[in-house]
Amino acid sequence: MFPYGPELEINAHLKVHYQLVLEKIGPLLTDDRRQKIERVVSLRNFDTAVVLEGIYDRGNISAVMRSAEGLGFGNFHVIETQEKFKEANRVTQGADKWVEVQKWKKTSDCVKSLKQQGYKICVTHLDAKSKPLHEIDFSGKVALVLGNEKDGVSPEMIAAADETIIIPMTGFVQSFNISVAGALSLYHISQDRMKRLGSNASLTEEEQAILRAHYYMRTQDSATQYLEEMFARGLLKA
Repeated sequence: MFPYGPELEINAHLKVHYQLVLEKIGPLLTDDRRQKIERVVSLRNFDTAVVLEGIYDRGNISAVMRSAEGLGFGNFHVIETQEKFKEANRVTQGADKWVEVQKWKKTSDCVKSLKQQGYKICVTHLDAKSKPLHEIDFSGKVALVLGNEKDGVSPEMIAAADETIIIPMTGFVQSFNISVAGALSLYHISQDRMKRLGSNASLTEEEQAILRAHYYMRTQDSATQYLEEMFARGLLKA
């Protein structure tokens, strides 16, 4: 689900309509940068939620996030059920700046929120009912859940699943590393949506404009200060 309304929170005391951000911050960007943001926003998908549950290695979180962003997925959830993380040498290559990440402490809270928003919960887990990835229709609102490196997803998440799914394998090993499983699954989802819908994108024109305003703010280092100064001088009104 797209997480933003028409107003951007510039600081604790100032909210600004997205159209004003586009009008005032847009001209500060280069033509190339505006065109890149336009292209990325037009292809963003928020109907697919990427959910990582109890991941121990932050490097794996970064790797899946990087794959998600690169394939156009903007809706990212991290359920931090573990007490300790393994610090990572790998980085997101800036993906965390462009993906909307929501963190959860409880699996139940994340599942409840997703189901209230109409998401179908598809959990990567091998059991008697598991379906191959290619048998799932990803054209609607679907949450792809990946579990931790050792134990996979929790029993609680399995119980909440609408579908359990697997990536078919033909070798001796029974599972992929989570970063590989994430990349393969997300690439398949993007292709499935392309075949069924003609595009992986999901945003309305207004949602694209709102996201474009957020990206303008994130890409222009002086954007917040610029708007604050214009309001302080009375050149703009909220």
